[in-house]
Amino acid sequence: MSTIAGVDGLEITGPMGDRFDEVLTPRALELVVLLHRELNGRRLERLAARQERVRALADGASLDFLEETRSIREDDSWRVADPAPGLVDRRVEMTGPTDRKMTINALNSGARCWLADQEDANSPLWENVVNGPLNLMDSLDRTIDFTSPQGKKYELRPDDELPTIIVRPRGWHLPEKHITVDGEQTSGSLVDFALYLAACGQKQIDKGRGPYFYLPKMESHLEARLWNDAFNLAQDHLGIPRGTIRATCLIETYPAAFEMEEILYELREHSAGLNAGRWDYMFSVIKTFRTRGEEFTLPDRNSVGMTVPFMRAYTELLVRTCHKRGAHAIGGMSAFIPSKDPEVNEFAFKKITEDKTREANDGFDGSWVAHPGMVQAAMDVFDKVLGDKPNQLDNLREDVQVTAAQLLDVKSTPGEATEAGLRANISVGIQYVESWLRGSGAVGINNLMEDAATAEISRSQVWQWLHNGVRLSNGEPVTRELVERLTDEEMQSIAESRGDSFASGRWDDARALFLEMAVADEYSDFLTLPAYERMP
Repeated sequence: MSTIAGVDGLEITGPMGDRFDEVLTPRALELVVLLHRELNGRRLERLAARQERVRALADGASLDFLEETRSIREDDSWRVADPAPGLVDRRVEMTGPTDRKMTINALNSGARCWLADQEDANSPLWENVVNGPLNLMDSLDRTIDFTSPQGKKYELRPDDELPTIIVRPRGWHLPEKHITVDGEQTSGSLVDFALYLAACGQKQIDKGRGPYFYLPKMESHLEARLWNDAFNLAQDHLGIPRGTIRATCLIETYPAAFEMEEILYELREHSAGLNAGRWDYMFSVIKTFRTRGEEFTLPDRNSVGMTVPFMRAYTELLVRTCHKRGAHAIGGMSAFIPSKDPEVNEFAFKKITEDKTREANDGFDGSWVAHPGMVQAAMDVFDKVLGDKPNQLDNLREDVQVTAAQLLDVKSTPGEATEAGLRANISVGIQYVESWLRGSGAVGINNLMEDAATAEISRSQVWQWLHNGVRLSNGEPVTRELVERLTDEEMQSIAESRGDSFASGRWDDARALFLEMAVADEYSDFLTLPAYERMP
């Protein structure tokens, strides 16, 4: 058992880079140790509970609102905490990874908030894990700058008020293999949370705001309770008043859609609302009922829009639930990015305007964009609906009544499974995995900003079609031989489009991993877990 910086029982195996000691401080590492020893056992129990649910669903069970928490849903007296400073008006939130260039671009974007992403838009290379909070610390000190290899300089605009920073740590399922406590791998969630809070929490408080978080991939209110306990432990340890931390939970798993009120209740002192994490939600729909045949088999993923019945029910329920409890409802990601092609650009701006108009009219208090160039388009839509109001918390949407059957109504989704959709899943999935393995988690592919949810949907849909006997619109059955043949063809197409740069990539690793996950007999819950094992 090693001692690092006077912290007994903790060992760091990742290399110490420039200025890493400013983040990996005794104060931060003591917090990592505390959180690990107090909470990691419960974290593992919650992950085991997920597997128990998977087995039950495979045996024919379904999802429903919980009988044991009915009293929470029927009690109209409770509310979450009032919006915290910097979180009152969230009409447009920029998302992106915390590398130095993207950090500066996000903070210069004009958005009201920035989701500083240590999760789906980030690849958890050790350098990224530590440099993320370091870059955020420099941002708060306004000392951050960056010069590209081409000599282009990036720096914060002087005197501008920066967007409110909201950090998204990794999900409960991901470990941090470079930090062990008492010989055990730590939780990526708790490491990301602790390093940022120790480095930047007081700086945020001193600026009149606070340490705010987005919480991803949760599947139950008991997982939210675990986060709430982490917040209280950390605040007490660092001398921060309880309730200073605020968290917005992503409702991006199918089970969580049935526990929205309970999740708000567990975090009510620390709650900043819920978010409709649409892409991961689709991934979770496939994953949750992956063995249940036609009833839960989706058509081409790009044909599943937000107005299909089961997605509509999900977003309507989210707004109703949030506003009933005084919480913000934040809309989903628009993945479109600006293009040099005028026609592509026109289409992208048209789609983002339509998407944000639907969300604003439905009562959402804000929404996400993936590129600074799209901030103003989204802002124009919400400005038109909100006017001088900072949010729509007064729009209670009491007209909304959503049943479990409506949330589960996947079979009415229009569309087909096509060869073009299968090819797109293979090509985009492999391209994303290759970039992720090299350390980049936000990737522009086919004029869209893709993150890990893209690869998860892609490989999951291939697996679902293959293992549920799906026939494509041309009548051809999805077989292993077909998937392997199309993979070979798509790899050749990628190689031709990449030219000389192809040879320097990790394409063999990406192809092997994607194909392994897509055709395996047993479905793996997360692509990023075996991918992380392939990282140094």
